[in-house]
Amino acid sequence: MALSPVKLATYKHPLIPSYKNPLIPSARLLSSPCEGCNLDGLIYGGYYYSDVDRIDWYHKECVEAPLTINHPSHPQHPLLLGKPNLDLASPCDLCGFLYLASREMSYTCSQCNFNLDLACALRLSPPAEHPTCHDHPLVLLKEREKVDPCELCKDSIDGFSYSCLECDVHFHAKCVHLSKEVNHPCHTDHPLKLMASDSLSNDAEKICILCGKRPENMLYHCSICNFTTCFDCTKNPPPLVIDHTKTHKHPLTLFPKKISCACNLCGKQDGVMPYACIGCGFVVHGSCIDLPRVININRHNHRISSTHHLGPGYLKCGVCRESLSPFYGAYACSVCPDYAVHSQCATRKDVWDGIELEGIPEDTEDIEPFKAVGDDLIIHFLHSEHALRHHKESIIHSEGARCKACVHPVGFDPIYSCGECHYILHEKCANLPKKKRLVFGTVPYVLRGGLGSYGEVLICHHCEIYSNGYLYSSIRGSFLDVHCASLSEPFIHDGHPHPLYFSENTGNHHCDACHSDIVNFMLSCDVCEFYMGLCCAGLPVKIKHSIDEHPLTLCCGEKANGRYWCDICEKVVDPSKWFYTCSDCGLTLHLKCVVGDFSRIMPGRKAKIPRFRIGGDDIVKVVLNNHNTRPLCSCCNFRCEADVIIKFCHGDQGYICSRLCLMGSLDQRKLR
Repeated sequence: MALSPVKLATYKHPLIPSYKNPLIPSARLLSSPCEGCNLDGLIYGGYYYSDVDRIDWYHKECVEAPLTINHPSHPQHPLLLGKPNLDLASPCDLCGFLYLASREMSYTCSQCNFNLDLACALRLSPPAEHPTCHDHPLVLLKEREKVDPCELCKDSIDGFSYSCLECDVHFHAKCVHLSKEVNHPCHTDHPLKLMASDSLSNDAEKICILCGKRPENMLYHCSICNFTTCFDCTKNPPPLVIDHTKTHKHPLTLFPKKISCACNLCGKQDGVMPYACIGCGFVVHGSCIDLPRVININRHNHRISSTHHLGPGYLKCGVCRESLSPFYGAYACSVCPDYAVHSQCATRKDVWDGIELEGIPEDTEDIEPFKAVGDDLIIHFLHSEHALRHHKESIIHSEGARCKACVHPVGFDPIYSCGECHYILHEKCANLPKKKRLVFGTVPYVLRGGLGSYGEVLICHHCEIYSNGYLYSSIRGSFLDVHCASLSEPFIHDGHPHPLYFSENTGNHHCDACHSDIVNFMLSCDVCEFYMGLCCAGLPVKIKHSIDEHPLTLCCGEKANGRYWCDICEKVVDPSKWFYTCSDCGLTLHLKCVVGDFSRIMPGRKAKIPRFRIGGDDIVKVVLNNHNTRPLCSCCNFRCEADVIIKFCHGDQGYICSRLCLMGSLDQRKLR
């Protein structure tokens, strides 16, 4: 049965936020927190809301919760769905916890000041006179002198407890309807017995066969069949049959045993019971049922569509770069004949923007940054006042000539320049699109010019370098300079023989180029353990510097027996690190001495730099350090070495040579 977006009611349901799009029913079986009741567990047949960079999941019963209920815990009056009186901070009268749901909704009786949170109101009731979890009647205790463990699950009870005063045992409200032996619909051959996980033998199954989670303390287990479930899947078992024709033409039945068989849609094997159509030999994870059909991901410029059979011609996944099988499902691009992505990789939260695009027309937004208005003339959207002329060979060699986008010297590359206002762009910078998808977020990034009359200085969120040139920003408040935004994968660099790919630094890796810590994202090699920070990936291969009349060339480390000395700071150069050199003069120079911390701030003008940790900002003048005598830094009292430095416009603080000294200067001001 096909499912389509629906408006659930003509009235405004108090539980559902004011979404701009309708909620969509889904046949997928997945483990996720519900935005309605905040319970984290299996959701099947629920609803979800998808928007840019956001997916909210709801239980079906939460979305369709009635506005009024009669609950056995409070038979005197009906309970109304709404916001409780949070000023009183009253907990749920069934479980004792304060309201955890994201919108703080509960069922309340205003006459009696009685409250039930959504999870308890829809799924729990007080234990019967003869409860299933214990042989004696239980009473609700709202206060206890000590924190006791639940007799059933062994977790501590922080809220109310249902207790047997005769035996001095206590139970969670969520556990009182369980027992030490249960009949489970997914395993009808034998009852499941409550057991401690550490009491099982080494070869016994200790992972829930329905959801794949490992219970910490207690679980339900059949020692005959080695069948294990967690508490959540015992209370809320998955459906035995799922009928979803977009996934498969026949109903899919939960396979009663753990089998070693790859899912037809994602090609992966795991320890979770799959759904199967025995007649067709079709096997699928519950979480792969009802996957989105057409999506955008942040690793590719075109839409990709799901297919149940990928077929030949695809080698590696465009996200994880592992091999692709032609016999299983995946997402493929209809424009690029060799691009495909594993189903599970394509729908990761850090890859997919959360929007199902089936039936939505392709976006035809114009992202071209300029219009040609004549022979070698363009109008750029960030400099629409005058036309820019194309020069295939750079004709501007003055030291102050810099690209308005990347703020690097014009150098040796083709450029576009304005004859009226000296506005210059490298050819590659002029071609940067108005909007592009980047690996750093799931929403598109938009190209913007420098900010403010003083050229407000920002710090790129990913390389942490000061910049006031062009930047890319997202609606989530993330921004990065054009150096990081121009990096793409596979990234090919003379400093390493293999292609590099984006990855997040989760293992405290250091950059093999400069030996510094890597902040967040990095470029890594799949073949060998090589890691490069984004700062070094954006270094110019060839650069002009005031110390030498010849261009300096980036040297990507070398093995040397002798000692190298930096011709700027006159300190030792470690040849295993990257450095700059002049092949004509034999100079060797540290990266920091050539590039510095302020090389991406436009010199010759004022800039606004934020005062980190103390608030506010300072107006500074950005100057070229090209005089015969280099000035002293007012913080470290050493000669300023970098080619671009800053000078405070107010007070007597003088010059600042580096970011470290800038931070130190601001800390000193804070202490005054």
